[in-house]
Amino acid sequence: MGTRPTARTTATADAPAAGPPPPPAGGLARLGAWLARRRVLVLLATLAALVLAVPFGSDVESRLSEGGITSPGSEAARADDLLNTRFEGGSPHLVFIAKAAGSVDAGDAARAGRELTDRLAREKGVVQAASYWTLGQADALRAKDGTSALIMVRLAGDEDQVRKHAKRILPTITGKQGPLEITATGATAVRMEIEKQSEEDLVKAEMLSAPLVLIILLLVFGSVVAASTPLAVGVLAVIGSFVVLRLLDMVTQVSVFSVNITTALGLGLAIDYSLFIVTRYREELAAGRDVHPAIAETMRTAGRTVLFSALTVALSLSAMLVFPMYHLRSFAYSGIAVVVLAALGSIIVLPALLAVLGRRVDALNVRRLWRRTAKDSGARSDREGFWHRLAMAVMRRPLPFALTIAAVLIALGIPFLRVEFADSDDRVLPTSSSAHQGAQVLREQFDSQEGSPIAVVLPDADTKTDAQGVAAYASTLSKLPDVARVDAVTGSYSAGNEVAPPSELSERFAASGTEPGTWLAVISDTEPYSERGMDLVAAVRAVPAPTESLIGGQAALLVDSKATLGDKLPWALGIIAASTMLLLFLFTGSLLIPLKAIVLNLLSLTATFGAMVYVFQEGHLRWLVGDFTVTGAIDIDTPVLMFCVAFGLSMDYEVFLLSRIKEEYHRTGDNVSAVAWGLERTGRLVTAAAVLVATVLLAFATSGLTPLKLLGVGLALAVIVDATLVRGILVPAFMRLAGRANWWAPRPLARLHQRIGLDD
Repeated sequence: MGTRPTARTTATADAPAAGPPPPPAGGLARLGAWLARRRVLVLLATLAALVLAVPFGSDVESRLSEGGITSPGSEAARADDLLNTRFEGGSPHLVFIAKAAGSVDAGDAARAGRELTDRLAREKGVVQAASYWTLGQADALRAKDGTSALIMVRLAGDEDQVRKHAKRILPTITGKQGPLEITATGATAVRMEIEKQSEEDLVKAEMLSAPLVLIILLLVFGSVVAASTPLAVGVLAVIGSFVVLRLLDMVTQVSVFSVNITTALGLGLAIDYSLFIVTRYREELAAGRDVHPAIAETMRTAGRTVLFSALTVALSLSAMLVFPMYHLRSFAYSGIAVVVLAALGSIIVLPALLAVLGRRVDALNVRRLWRRTAKDSGARSDREGFWHRLAMAVMRRPLPFALTIAAVLIALGIPFLRVEFADSDDRVLPTSSSAHQGAQVLREQFDSQEGSPIAVVLPDADTKTDAQGVAAYASTLSKLPDVARVDAVTGSYSAGNEVAPPSELSERFAASGTEPGTWLAVISDTEPYSERGMDLVAAVRAVPAPTESLIGGQAALLVDSKATLGDKLPWALGIIAASTMLLLFLFTGSLLIPLKAIVLNLLSLTATFGAMVYVFQEGHLRWLVGDFTVTGAIDIDTPVLMFCVAFGLSMDYEVFLLSRIKEEYHRTGDNVSAVAWGLERTGRLVTAAAVLVATVLLAFATSGLTPLKLLGVGLALAVIVDATLVRGILVPAFMRLAGRANWWAPRPLARLHQRIGLDD
């Protein structure tokens, strides 16, 4: 089953008596030596950059956008663009629920409702304001108990302009208005509360995770100074991420959600990379090197691995660039930038800091409390520790171990076969949110979805010559299942019959100015993001229109987004697979190891995707992850985001493990020994790094926003599973089964690797 490396190749090789060998003169080694000599200059430049970065990036969240989940260029997006530009109509941005002490038809309540509607119509930025009292007291706009009615407001401009108008209007309208109590909901009100909640959750997560991370680092290093260095680089990465997002926002739209996950990713990776750099530096000092040579050797080995790891994570995140929705693209832009920042901080700033600290990196030692922990994290150990024994136990029976763990992970992933998708709505907010409560009132007390109609745009229709055709079309649409009413320029229709003649308010369905066109509002009695809501979109699109038609609205946007994601997903997966194969081949010279990495990384994600459905879609174990509203669906782009980020993090740990296995294999030529000692050298460190990243991510389980809670819990689970079951059991089992074939490549590729491979 393989032997331990001989004394000549292990303990004696690093013995101080003989003196450590000088580091080869590589590019990273020279960089490390230069940074050590120019340490003060590097740190002063870093401090200056930090002073400039803090004020520049401090207000980044207030500048970012909440949207970006729709597919630009889709039929629904084009319909909504026309509604904004030509008709100044469509779904209302704000829906106000006006509650009276008695009936909304009472004189004082009705008068107050009309006055409030007129007041809103005169507000700057309001395109259209209509209410129960101005739309002929339509039953659909009055609550079942008759004590509440709706006021619907459409605002002018793009997403950012709509948000500015809403921020100005909302405080002046909500609350007590004469005999009416006003509550605001609607798409814009929901997005504004999501933005506010996101800011609060970020602060809370940082306050919670920072002390826990410091405690874990103390347990790993046993020294206050050594533990502080990765945290310092992590803080630099977080501040740098704010600057990056601010700069990105100047040239493209960036989702406000990217702040939370990018900050967590930047902090986690910066600490991970720094952890490996500092640990290797302490090993080199303990092996007898002086400070500057130790830094040079650390950069040649661990620094190279950090660079390669950052490249693999960045390429995994780049897969999101194939999607046209800027919500996903912004995660790619900001994620790649933050990965680069974390790597640069670890291989530029950290070596300079270590050069200043020298051997004082172990100052303020707490070894008396954690003697073994401190000992293990310093000099390179040649004892057969836990990870070595585990690897050898697995490699004695590799097939049973591999099949058992694989079966468990696949079983945990089975719930994902029941996944249902939707876009985020008010239910991602905590139940204490006023926008969530208002939307819940709409669901429970009103019969139809007045705030989210399916919009049917007829851009070429002439409202005079085509009026008869429009009326017949509206009548046909009103017969469809789940349609409560169809409003058009020719009147309102229900169950194939005209229920209200055209009025002044019907003019809102005609194009403004001299341009042709009209649009119809198909009011449904089902949730727009439900399966029935999406089926209704298909049914509306199947009805022949009198002229060219474009179907928009929330349900149609979801349908088109699902189609776009499905079309682009193979490209994203192809980018991840191809980049993984190429980079790991350049790193190892093997064809089998890249394939193994892809298969095992996919296995490590099965538990995460199963939990996504079992917990967040179906509502099990809510007591464990914190309360949230169960909607029976998962946000449509969350699986894509989670896959790209989690796959990148899995590759991160794969690279660190492979680097030490490869190092041992080149030294001994023994595959079994190399795997066992590679795992021994990195097992504890990878586990510590995974715990640190999981701690940062799990802090988002406290979020009041369901998507952030899901991302935090899901990614933390993926990291823990990957660092334990996959790296500790599946990797040794697979590499034992493959034997020397692990390192095989066809002769032409082997020669290619010799010329362009990423060897030391």
